[in-house]
Amino acid sequence: MSVQGTPARKKIPILQKAAFGSGHLVNNLLPGALGVFQFFLLTAFGIDPFLAGLLGGLPRLFDAITDPIMGYVSDNTKSRFGRRKPYIFMGAILSGLMFIMLWQMNPEASSLFNFWYFLLVSLLFIGANTIFSTPLIALGYEMTSDYKERTRLMGFAQIMGQFAWMIVPWFWVIIANPDLFANQAEGVRTMAWVVGGACIFLGMLPGLFCNEIDQKNITNQATLTFKEAINNVKDLIAKMKEVFQNKPFVRICGATFLVFNGFQMVASFSYFIILFYLFNGDYGLTGNWPAWFSTVSAFMTAFVVIPIITWMANKFGKRNAFIMSTMISIVGYGLKWWGFNPENVWLIFMPIPLMAFGIGGLFVLMMSMTADVCDMDELKNGMPRKEGTFGAIYWWMVKLGQGVALVLSGAVLKLVGFDQNAAIQTADTMLNLRIADIVIPALTAAVAVWVMWGYDLTEERSEEIQRELVARRGEL
Repeated sequence: MSVQGTPARKKIPILQKAAFGSGHLVNNLLPGALGVFQFFLLTAFGIDPFLAGLLGGLPRLFDAITDPIMGYVSDNTKSRFGRRKPYIFMGAILSGLMFIMLWQMNPEASSLFNFWYFLLVSLLFIGANTIFSTPLIALGYEMTSDYKERTRLMGFAQIMGQFAWMIVPWFWVIIANPDLFANQAEGVRTMAWVVGGACIFLGMLPGLFCNEIDQKNITNQATLTFKEAINNVKDLIAKMKEVFQNKPFVRICGATFLVFNGFQMVASFSYFIILFYLFNGDYGLTGNWPAWFSTVSAFMTAFVVIPIITWMANKFGKRNAFIMSTMISIVGYGLKWWGFNPENVWLIFMPIPLMAFGIGGLFVLMMSMTADVCDMDELKNGMPRKEGTFGAIYWWMVKLGQGVALVLSGAVLKLVGFDQNAAIQTADTMLNLRIADIVIPALTAAVAVWVMWGYDLTEERSEEIQRELVARRGEL
């Protein structure tokens, strides 16, 4: 329940919220565009499907290593520009440039040459993106110490991030349009410049306009030198152990893994159901319906669901808001049984407002809760604060969930009898696919509710921790 209002000194100016939100737009746009563009590895650049699969998975292993390292480096950086902002600024430039470079392949080159080119540049891109995104996430945890304002900030950022998902589905249409580009390879290379340029501009804004926590309050930071590298690795492992011993944070990670994994497992199923169930495998009739389905979902999430969830969190508490929003999403998943109706295609939009409460509430609430957890960790383990390490491990769990979901998604498609070479799927296949499309995300969401039921870092406790920290630091 709500305890008190937000003091004026703890409120974040709208310019800073917008700048932070622009960073989250980039954080969504880059992986979203990457997912769409990777389809054209096969059709535009002639890469073997097996090799294309490796290109989707191998860089993730590198990502799992770099995220915690970057979080630790950011936590322990000492500079007159701050712990986060220099990396965000430089990382935005490098991420945009590496994304552009990633897609400047030649379709006439051999499949093997393009494979190695893409793999090597992917590693550079992943590294650059880690330099940008990990400090950005950490920055959001420290921009305010107020329980409610943290939720408002994350809600604002997630609204701006949803713009990426309104745009990304249309990359399919733009790149494959023969009236715009001579071929798909040209379309990919050109759109890479557009996406990369936009990400450079938008990504630099948090590094220019957002405020960090006062560095005078940060003590006991490690010395980041090559001479101290071995000690830094030992310290990083020790800090990660402390993070995993934080029970509320473990619940946050577990619930996120479940909700996001369940959602991602069936993310592609809607396209198959629209194509093969609603339009009987006719690509011409299917047209832009899948793109509109994704765009409307993002629109509803941004402008309806996230504002409601932000209000719910500040009215009833973050844990209660998560439980309520997740239960609403389960109802939405169930409505897909009636919403995907060949007799009335427009009904596909019916479940969206309720379904959107799942992912829409997840990242707003969990990122706000993680900020509270960082205070709890400082109280228990002292300085330095570990926003970067917490953020890196949280998003590593998200990426792990995504990777597991991609593997399990293919297994489910095989299990239900989906035939990728068939122009028309059997009635049994579509029935089983529709059941899986509903049951899987509803089941994982229900388990996530059970996981978060015991989350006990309330607003009252968070305010108490804040008072203890202020007294410990000697702040006014």
